[in-house]
Amino acid sequence: MGRDRSADSRAKMAYTKLIPRFTSGAQVEEISQDSRLKAYRLSIPAGASDTYRLAQLDDYAKTSRGRFPLRYPIQLRLSARASSDAIPGTWGFGLWNDPFGLSLGFGGDPFRLPTLPNAVWFFGASKESYLSFRDASTTQRGVAANGFLAQTFRSPKFHPLLIPAGLALPFSRTMTRRFMGKVIEEAGIRLSMDVTQWHRYQLDWHENEVLFSVDDTQIFESRISPHPPLGLVIWIDNQYAAFTPEGKIGFGVLANPEPAWLEVKDIHVGRDDNPPTTTTSGASNERSALP
Repeated sequence: MGRDRSADSRAKMAYTKLIPRFTSGAQVEEISQDSRLKAYRLSIPAGASDTYRLAQLDDYAKTSRGRFPLRYPIQLRLSARASSDAIPGTWGFGLWNDPFGLSLGFGGDPFRLPTLPNAVWFFGASKESYLSFRDASTTQRGVAANGFLAQTFRSPKFHPLLIPAGLALPFSRTMTRRFMGKVIEEAGIRLSMDVTQWHRYQLDWHENEVLFSVDDTQIFESRISPHPPLGLVIWIDNQYAAFTPEGKIGFGVLANPEPAWLEVKDIHVGRDDNPPTTTTSGASNERSALP
């Protein structure tokens, strides 16, 4: 008696919609000690660079992108730790529109065509990746393109600059990249922390702002809020993608000499009906609590 039924339904949503997906040899294991508090280990085996390896939990499998389940205001909270701070490939957790519906040719949903990214997440990417279209000269903090990132993207479904971007690609990849940087809005910071230890992570997604917190301390905020709808994703894989400022394009899979894993627990996804009381002043779209 007296329990908040809406809170119960929100907590239940975080678990009943999570669907495991994994490639051969990878695993998504429930490691909960308490049946009321779900915990998972997502692991991929060691292997060469000729095979894609993925372990993933999401709430949008086999769903068309327009029917993804999450819209602002939404809060994601979970605790996580990873096997290493140098996992070959990518790993993380957050909300996105699965823009690479074909997973760059390595095992996504074949019916979902690629699109421009809308995402807000904590994202780990090894040095082979370069996940930013920003020009380093336009930001005082540098470009957050790999490492462990707090990152957000907002993109339209279509923009007229996509036409010259495509036409320029065979002749000047750097020009294409500059056009894409005008179409895709992004903000992010590289985090310096020990990801092999348990930490509490939180994302607050509002219509006009996103907030990132670690261990109950806000570490980053941005007015670049992704367009809905989005889906929840928690994953680890051995994939990389890069479009560098020099125009070099690369994607594929990496060898990982050791098994790699990501553990998550205390997952909560629910409506955040308390919009942020602070706003970002001036011309900047972002603010960090880090030095």
